[in-house]
Amino acid sequence: MDRSRSRSPLRRPRLLTAAAALALAASGLLAVPSAADSAPSTTPARADTRATPADAEALPAHALVGYLHTSFANGSGYTRLADTPASWDIIDLAFGEPTSATSGDIRFSLCPKTECPNVETKDEFKAAIKAKQAQGKKVQISIGGQNGQVQLTTTQARDKFVSSVSAIIDEYGLDGLDIDFEGHSLSLNANDTDFKNPTTPVIVNLISAVKTLKAKYGPGFTLTMAPETFFVQLGYQHYGPGQWGADPRAGAYLPVIHALRDDLTLLHVQDYNSGPIMGLDNQYHQMGGADFHIAMTDMLLTGFPVKGNTANVFPPLPPEKIAIGMPASVNAGNGHVSTTEVNKALDCLTKNTNCGSYRPHGKWPTLRGLMTWSINWDRFNNWEFSKNFDSYFG
Repeated sequence: MDRSRSRSPLRRPRLLTAAAALALAASGLLAVPSAADSAPSTTPARADTRATPADAEALPAHALVGYLHTSFANGSGYTRLADTPASWDIIDLAFGEPTSATSGDIRFSLCPKTECPNVETKDEFKAAIKAKQAQGKKVQISIGGQNGQVQLTTTQARDKFVSSVSAIIDEYGLDGLDIDFEGHSLSLNANDTDFKNPTTPVIVNLISAVKTLKAKYGPGFTLTMAPETFFVQLGYQHYGPGQWGADPRAGAYLPVIHALRDDLTLLHVQDYNSGPIMGLDNQYHQMGGADFHIAMTDMLLTGFPVKGNTANVFPPLPPEKIAIGMPASVNAGNGHVSTTEVNKALDCLTKNTNCGSYRPHGKWPTLRGLMTWSINWDRFNNWEFSKNFDSYFG
């Protein structure tokens, strides 16, 4: 998630991942799966029928998720939590960040008054959290973001992550955790090829840490994830470095999502700031219209063979655990689409109407909803994104 707009309005916040995808495409490495793998199959995998966790059941049938710039200011301006409209069902406090990339020690604080003159006091902020929760809303800490690289390379870092995140949750009385690891937080070692049985320390330790947190706080603990397409859907073609020496981050979120799928409340992949990604139709899809959101979401709801290997399929997630990640405005990130295109994507995925060139493999009326970066940018844009969500779902 981009927190730097005020410093450089034209900066592309995910230059590393987007550029990497574009470079791979240009070199031909993304054109087809590696020769050692079977051709990708578009046959839907067996649906995940496991029970929805209690935290997801507490959400409305269709939920709106938004990130609130809490620890920093940028061109969108600071928005007090108490001033956040009731449209938002899950509010992610952005961000908790580590003291160093490998420390596992996560810290969170409100924006300094010198940067955010209208920032609330800590007591006012805590009161606002309780008020939102009394309204049935979820308020959770989001870890990472563009600047918060988190690499749990050791068990010591893992344990520090658990204790420091717990301290934040306990101090503010939060409902759960959002994992927004970007950049170089997650990558795969060369010999780590099975997403169902990961061996790379940063992957194994993250899974262990989150499971510990979930066990500590119980079934009502909300857990969401906001990976970029590079770390998820790109896994259809590339998983880790592979034989061609591809980017070791390719598909690196897949083992985390898979290991935590029973604990997961929502997965909302960032369908923005992305390079071209191949869909299940074996065609490249680019940002800018409904088709990109349809193709990327269909992959999550249908499942797909990782690195084209039909013997190694990433199983579909239930629609109740999926929200589509979109920028709230043109200022928020590359890949913003109009409300007309947002509604086309929802129509196609939930009703099989208003579809474009990409035809999804099913119809999912219980798709949970939308996520956006960010609440602040939506306010800057006269609440267009959230008002459209409210209008669409009634």
